[in-house]
Amino acid sequence: MSGAERPTLSRAQIAACVAASLQDGWYVNVGIGMPTLVPNHLPPAVEIVIHSENGILGVGPTPAPEMADPDLVNAGRELVTLLPGASLFSHLESFAMIRGGHLDVAILGGYQVSEGGDLANWTVKGAELGNPGGAMDLAVGAKRVFVMMEHVTRDGALKIVRACDYPLTGIACVTTIFTDVAVIDVTPAGLVLREVAPGWDPAAVQAITEPRLLVPAPPRTIGG
Repeated sequence: MSGAERPTLSRAQIAACVAASLQDGWYVNVGIGMPTLVPNHLPPAVEIVIHSENGILGVGPTPAPEMADPDLVNAGRELVTLLPGASLFSHLESFAMIRGGHLDVAILGGYQVSEGGDLANWTVKGAELGNPGGAMDLAVGAKRVFVMMEHVTRDGALKIVRACDYPLTGIACVTTIFTDVAVIDVTPAGLVLREVAPGWDPAAVQAITEPRLLVPAPPRTIGG
């Protein structure tokens, strides 16, 4: 079965996989796009404080339409809820938290990730528009960087590459890559395949990954 014929995870399933990887007590930034789904999937028994760089600690799940407050939005201007004990503050204080190394994880989207953990996520080659926003601060300020993205583009181009050819957001900053087919750790020895989506195996993931993947142990099945 080719990669094109194998089932892939939905964005909600990727978010659930990321949420399951967060540890109790962590302070976690969720970036614009796919990462904003993560607060909807946090395990109820685990206390995770979600940070948004526009000035929120304590972001909750996406609100139901009838419960939405138009004044409560995240950095991507998407409607959010606040959990009990949440706090609101200025950009100055928010970026002091980021640059001061107080975030345990930043969860970011990605266009490309290199085998050395370089991240490109703010624009593509030849684009006239693009703004790195707070992503560059998050890439270097957080203790860990989790990247959420599809494994390949809609056109089938590889996104996990030996070297990024899109403008970089951060160098050697990515800790773990979560895609619709795999979970891959970035280590000093190389990229380690840790988990695969149901129906996938290491050979199938390698076929759509440019760098060589290390498989020191049989990978777990995501959600299994």
